[in-house]
Amino acid sequence: MNLFALGLPAAVPGRRIVAASTATLFVYLVVLGLDLAGVGGANAVAAGVALAWFALALGVWVAAFARAVVRSAAGDDIAVASLFFLQGSAPAAVRLRLLGLAAVALGLTIVTMGVNPTGFLVNMLPIGFAGLWGARHGVYPERRDPRYTTRL
Repeated sequence: MNLFALGLPAAVPGRRIVAASTATLFVYLVVLGLDLAGVGGANAVAAGVALAWFALALGVWVAAFARAVVRSAAGDDIAVASLFFLQGSAPAAVRLRLLGLAAVALGLTIVTMGVNPTGFLVNMLPIGFAGLWGARHGVYPERRDPRYTTRL
């Protein structure tokens, strides 16, 4: 599990989210590698994995958004940049790993778009995992505007 958590110490919260993001990208990378190598049927498998990861991404995004709404209703001041891009809400090690995985996914998409055009769908998953980490473990300031403060 530490391999997929990219060396994060056990004390860092949300290691499973980092591991899941790494593992899903690794699976796609393996399947895409087989496709690029010309293995018969690998193109269809790569497209299927891209569609499956997109479907998973939709669920992860909904879970992240729902948890963020609950935290926001409780008085946390959450912005899109701090939720999905972890600006100021996550330790640098977590932010670097999760956004690094998103950058790798984007790079794969750019390089392989001609071979597997459905690969662009995979980009949603690493950002969704970053949002899920931010919604579950991010540290946010208390909302300052008294009209919107309902901290429980």
